Order: sequence, then structure tokens, then C-alpha cells
Amino acid sequence: SCPEKCLCYTASKTADCKNRGFTEIPAHLPPEIQILQLQNNRIWRINQNAFTATPLLKILDLSNNSLSSVAPGAFQKLRYLQVLNLTRNLIHYIENKTFSFLPHLKELDLSSNSIIRLPETFGNSTGNITLLSVKHNKLQKMERILLESLPNLKVVLFKDNPWQCNCNIFGMKLWLESFLYRGGISDGIICSAPGSRKGKDLLKVPYELFGACPLRAAQAWPASSHQHGFEQRSSPKHSHHGEPGDGGRGGCEPKARPRPVSLRHAIATVVITGVVCGVVCLMMLAAAVYGCAYAAITAKYHREHLAPIGQHGTHEEKEPFEGSMA
Repeated sequence: SCPEKCLCYTASKTADCKNRGFTEIPAHLPPEIQILQLQNNRIWRINQNAFTATPLLKILDLSNNSLSSVAPGAFQKLRYLQVLNLTRNLIHYIENKTFSFLPHLKELDLSSNSIIRLPETFGNSTGNITLLSVKHNKLQKMERILLESLPNLKVVLFKDNPWQCNCNIFGMKLWLESFLYRGGISDGIICSAPGSRKGKDLLKVPYELFGACPLRAAQAWPASSHQHGFEQRSSPKHSHHGEPGDGGRGGCEPKARPRPVSLRHAIATVVITGVVCGVVCLMMLAAAVYGCAYAAITAKYHREHLAPIGQHGTHEEKEPFEGSMA
């Protein structure tokens, strides 16, 4: 079976339902389809059981629709889903565990919406996501705990968001440095506020400027990896209203201890120290060789020049004694 307005292709297991004016997920889709194209419609909601009849879907394109929110569990029947495209909708926020029970999900595209807040977790079994795009939204911050819950992330896109580079984003700065050090790919975070940091790359904002961020009671979050020894902590939820300004006292990422230098600075320091130590060792070696050479030359000089003179003096001393005996 195939919905009246759609085109279904058995060979490619694809249902083409784009540009058909749908306001909901169409019913009576073939259960064997793996690709569902629903872009460029007017879909404004996803019912809880919308995908019950299509459990084998691997690619779902819902871009350029009218979704303003996504209910948790809306995609829970799609256990084989690998790519989910929700770009160019009207989504304002994502609830906790919205994408639960998607163990094979690899690409999640939330770009070009109006998202002002992301949760602390996308849901259970979302650890296989390798690409996450949140560019072109209205995000001012993002919880570090959410990023740490995606250990297989390879590409993350942050561009064109009004990032507030104050205490709230300090955890993201630490995570992003570690992520890039491990070979991850990102388009970076450009600050929109406060005024002194507007237009600057977050990674280039010195740690010292976050020194005013207060410590607060926070539940320790166990590190997902131990490669760099970063202390990782959880952050309570924050409303998108009333973000603190530069050096604000409320709702800041916990700062366990000062970190005066970045990873790259630390690596540069180690390299420079190694070079200096190497030069000093070479100088000491050169001095030792010079000393040995000088000692050898001096000893040779004594053997060749001073010894004959000593022997000649002894011979002259013996002659008078022998004359007197005569």
C-alpha cells in the first residue's frame, strides 16, 4: 500500500511524500520502507504512534515543515533510524529524552529552527550519534553534560547562535577544547555577548576572564573519558530568560579549580621545555668532550716535552759525582 499523494518505490524502499501539503504524518505507508521523504509540507505535529507501521525506517526527512515541538517518544518505534533531519521547522525547545530508544541514530540535524534551549540528554541509547548540527538557532548556551553524553560525536556545528560567553558557557569551552584535541570537527563558537567578547572565538577567550565565576554546589558528574583528566560536572537546568551577564553570579558552570592555561598552551610549554633541556644537555656534552680533549692534549705535551728535559737534568747531576770518585 502507498498513501494516495505519495510515490512509493519498492526497489529503493523509498516513500516520496514531499511537497504534498500534508499536515500530519500520512497513514498507510508500506511497512518495508527504509527512506521516508516528508520535506516541504505543513506538518505541525507528530502523533505518538505515527511511525508504528514503519519500524524499518533508516532515513527520515522532516525538513521545511511547521513543527513547533517534538513530543518525547515520538520516534521511539524507529529502532533502526540512522538519519533524522528536522531542519527549517519552528521548533523552540527540545525536551529531555526526546530521542530515546534510537540506538542506531548517527546524524541529528536540528539546524535552522528557533531553538532556545536544549536538554541535558537527548535520551537513552543516543550514544552512537556522530554528527550533531544546531546551527542557525537561538541558543545562548548548551549544557556540557549533553555533549558528554555523546561519546562518539565526530562533527558538531554551532554556527550562527547568540552565544553568551559568560560563566554559563565555560563548561562548553572546556569540552570543545578536549573535543578538538581528540580530532573532532567543529565550526567553532563565536561570542555574541558580553560586548567586550562580541565577535571573538570562544576558544580564544582567556581562562583568566572566567576567574570571577563563583563556585556552587553541584552534583559531580563522572567523566566519560579519562584522556585529559578534565573534571566533569553536571549543571542544573536554566531558563532561557535572564541570562547573567559578564561575570554573573547566578547559574554558572561550576569551576572546581583554576585552569591557567589551555591544552595547546600546555603542549607548547612541554615542547619548549624539552627543546631547552636538549640544548642544555648538548652544551654539557660539548663541555665534557672539550675537557677530555684538553686533558689528553696536556698529558701528551707533558710526555713529549717535559720528560726529556727531566732526563737531561738527571744525567748532568750524575757526572760530577762520577768525577769525584775518579
